[in-house]
Amino acid sequence: MADTVVSSGSRVTRYADIGLAILLVTIIVMMIIPVSTWLLDILLASNIAFGVMMLLATFYVNNALEIAAFPSIILIATLFRLSLNISTTRQILLNADAGEVVGAFGSFVVGGNYVVGGVVFLILVIIQFLVITKGSERVAEVAARFTLDAMPGKQMAIDADLNAGIIDETEARVRRKNIQREADFYGAMDGASKFVKGDAIAGLIITIINILGGLAIGVLQRGLQIGAALQTYSLLTVGDGLVSQIPALLFSTATGIIVTRSAGESDLGLDIITSLTGNHRPLLIACCMLFALALVPGLPTVPFSVLGILMAIMARSVYREGETQRTELERKQGHPPGASQAMGPQGSGASAQAAPGSPENVLPLLTVDPMEVEIGYALISMVDPGQGGDMLDRIGTIRRQMAMDLGLVVPPIRIRDNIQLKPTEYVIRVKGAEVGRGELLPDHYLSMSVDQNDDTLVGIPTTEPSFGLPAVWISPEVRDQAEAMGYTVVDCPSVLATHLSEIIKRYGADLLTRQEVQKLVDLVKENNPAVAGELTSTLSLGDVQKVLQNLAKEQVPIRDLVTIFETLSDFGRFTKGVDYLTERVRESLSRVITLRLQDDKGVMSVFALSPKVEQRIKESLQGDLNQGWQLGLSPAEVQQIIKSSATAAEQMAMAGLTPILLAHPDVRFVTRKILEGTLPQLFVISYNEIAQGAQLKSLGTVE
Repeated sequence: MADTVVSSGSRVTRYADIGLAILLVTIIVMMIIPVSTWLLDILLASNIAFGVMMLLATFYVNNALEIAAFPSIILIATLFRLSLNISTTRQILLNADAGEVVGAFGSFVVGGNYVVGGVVFLILVIIQFLVITKGSERVAEVAARFTLDAMPGKQMAIDADLNAGIIDETEARVRRKNIQREADFYGAMDGASKFVKGDAIAGLIITIINILGGLAIGVLQRGLQIGAALQTYSLLTVGDGLVSQIPALLFSTATGIIVTRSAGESDLGLDIITSLTGNHRPLLIACCMLFALALVPGLPTVPFSVLGILMAIMARSVYREGETQRTELERKQGHPPGASQAMGPQGSGASAQAAPGSPENVLPLLTVDPMEVEIGYALISMVDPGQGGDMLDRIGTIRRQMAMDLGLVVPPIRIRDNIQLKPTEYVIRVKGAEVGRGELLPDHYLSMSVDQNDDTLVGIPTTEPSFGLPAVWISPEVRDQAEAMGYTVVDCPSVLATHLSEIIKRYGADLLTRQEVQKLVDLVKENNPAVAGELTSTLSLGDVQKVLQNLAKEQVPIRDLVTIFETLSDFGRFTKGVDYLTERVRESLSRVITLRLQDDKGVMSVFALSPKVEQRIKESLQGDLNQGWQLGLSPAEVQQIIKSSATAAEQMAMAGLTPILLAHPDVRFVTRKILEGTLPQLFVISYNEIAQGAQLKSLGTVE
């Protein structure tokens, strides 16, 4: 039986387009060809039934997109009613007979009194035109405007969730499509409400024309008295008007329900009951008011008393339901019923806050994004693809570049707007902590000069956020002039992308969590199971993580995981000292380090740490391989090493060279520890990390 129903339904949907085409052609034909009265009765009854069905269908719609074809349905139904008006008008004026349905509405519904029928008809038209249709039209117009205005924010939220890994590409595509469909729907409803309004006006005008035309035909052509003609034609016309206006009123109401269903979570009936009975106090106040009205002399006592009793019963039922739910909530939270009353004057407040403070509700607040960028509202256009922003594509490029250059799998970066920031400000956070901040001027370019004292270019002085260099914000009109003068000119998205890249390089080690390291181990295990198996049997995941973090801190690429894991397996059998293991891995990656630091001609220009300084550092070391090393240098000696190294790094940077300090393998790691806080851009390498055949150029020594 079920299979029969399904197959029948599929056949109906299969030929739905043909059926709709036939219906539209039939409607057009009805306006031209006369329709017999018995067929008119069927069509008029169908019109009323269709109106009732559409009104009831809107009760069970939670989302407007569930009935996305409603604007088109309104247009077809309006056209159908107008064709019926033309057919009934033709029958009334030609034969003074429009079928049993029109006659019944003219005789039975209004008691055969055309004056009463006319008044009822006018009231229906006024209700539909001034109340329901006008209100629905305004709500549809506002909903369409607000929906279109909210589209960029919704699309940006979807892109941010996709970039953060909360949703996948398929779900993001579905959400974008739903947003577009929602905007199209409310835009169509804004236009469809004009059909309903025009239908009400047309119904009134058609009725007036029918009455005047009926009088003219009855008196002038058939020779009837004015009273008899008025009785015959006016009754039929009013009946025809009622038959057409009742379905129109149903569709107007359905339109109003659809456009006002903005936040429903279930069907309309349940939403209304829940809204009215959510609190017992309004019901109790209404009960007292009804009993007070029942005691007023001159007012009927019984109706108000009966309603007051019903309201009291409903208020008691709602109160008991609320108490039951509160007791159940306290039981689930581990509080005994009535505990809030025993807590004194502030007990109710504490009880009300118990639910939000429960572990189930607090746990989501503990989640911290690995990386996020907060932006002011003036920078949203850089991120929103709908406004031409390509920042999300740039972030994807940055993530791919980091994977290729450093072997870092950067987690998805969440971008969110923050109204607490300045409109043109942005903040970069790593694990919730602010690590970078800057300000961008939309529709401007950031220009930088090699000569820091050059102030010939007119603009807004600022500081480049990535490297702290002096810069100037210039308007697009002077961009060509700035480039001709030798300035480096970049747009706002490039400034943010560069800052983000530098932050990732500087804090990439913080992104290497144990879960990410486990993914890397699993990646190696797919093609090199022996290497991964030996590594996990030799070292813990935490030891591997610390070594990889040490490499990432100094921007040593970790793409060659097989070599790294093999080295760790070789030396991990003798020691668990992370510093020692890091040095051995760096030596195994000598070719990678050399290629990364040498210039285009294959030359590596370096400053060398003097033998005297190396010997002094080696003598001051205390500790062993497993427990780590402690430095025994005095603060004055440490400051002198930092000062001399900073001078050397500055000289190399001014010459356009990568700042490199060469040290003995025994002291390289300690030297780097001394300098990393003050000179993070200085690369410290050992002699063992220089690949065979590399050309060295010594620029001096650090004393």
